[in-house]
Formats: sequence, C-alpha cells, structure tokens
Amino acid sequence: MQSNLNREQALALLKQYNKEAFHIQHALTVEGTMRWYANDLGYGEDADFWAIVGLLHDIDFENWPEEHCQKAPELLREAGVGEDMIHAICSHAYGLCSDVEPVHQMEKVLFAIDELTGLIGAAALMRPSKSVMDMEVSSIKKKFKDKKFAAGCSRDVITQGAERLGWELTDLFEKTILAMRSCEESIQKEMAAL
Repeated sequence: MQSNLNREQALALLKQYNKEAFHIQHALTVEGTMRWYANDLGYGEDADFWAIVGLLHDIDFENWPEEHCQKAPELLREAGVGEDMIHAICSHAYGLCSDVEPVHQMEKVLFAIDELTGLIGAAALMRPSKSVMDMEVSSIKKKFKDKKFAAGCSRDVITQGAERLGWELTDLFEKTILAMRSCEESIQKEMAAL
C-alpha cells in the first residue's frame, strides 16, 4: 500500500475542505489512532498509508454532509489520490452513506474506530483531566450504554466494527484508548498551532 500523498500534502488537502477545529481535531485523532493500530497489528510498513486514510476519511463531511463519501472520491482524485486509498476512505461509512464494504484489515479498523474515537473523546472532555491518559475501559463501557451520551456516535456501527474485526467490544475499547493516548499530546500541539 502506497500513498500518493505525503502527510504534509494530505493535511493541506484536509484543510482545503475543512475549517472547523472540531473536524480537524477528529481527523488528527483518527490519523494517530490508525497509525497506532497499523504498528500494533503488524502493518508497520504501511503505517503512513493507514494514517493518511485516517486523516482524510471525512474530507467531504464539513462541506457536503448530505453527500458524505459520495463527494470524497471526486475531491481525492483531483488531488491525485490512488483508488486503493479512495476505496479505504469510502469504506468507513459502509451501510450509512456508502456501499463500499470494508474488506482489508485497515478498512475494518477504520470502520470500527471512527465513531468510537468520537465517543472516547467526548468522555475525555467530561473528565477533570480532559484527557484519555487516565481513561479506563470501565468508563467507556458506562458511556457506551448511556445512549444519550454522545448520541451522535453510533453504538451499532461500533458494535458492527468489533464484530467485523472478530474482537470483543472490551478489546476494541482498550486498544482504541491506548491508540488515542499515543497521539493526544501531538494533536494538542497541532491544534494549538492552528
């Protein structure tokens, strides 16, 4: 797997279509989480590809929410992004607004963690530390069961994601918290520089 873009180019492309801090922070979080997963699952040589897919996964969402994953291929092709990366990006919304099924392990991880990083991030903001560094799996289990908390984060998608990976929800929660810890500090620095 090879990206046609380096990280700097991918970030510039993201910022071309995304101005809101919330969307940029989510993209950076998914990027860092995907990089961690690539290394953890033995795909370290593809970590840059996994990370850039994470960074660009919602490229069209801010400006075209009704056309999410429909507009993305056009924007990505214009920027010279390869078809394998476009497939991976569009697979994260399978069954919601995309008919591109997540097949590769990387696509299954993206499908599973996109909504989950939002839930964990929202839970972190409720903590005195405002951080995932002291987050426990038990806290996420409670928040996951509370359908009113971060109601926009689909529990069904997270559950389907764990099933696609063949993992228990608890394992997905634990790994994703670790992944988010790995990039929290660098994301804070990057967001402060915006």
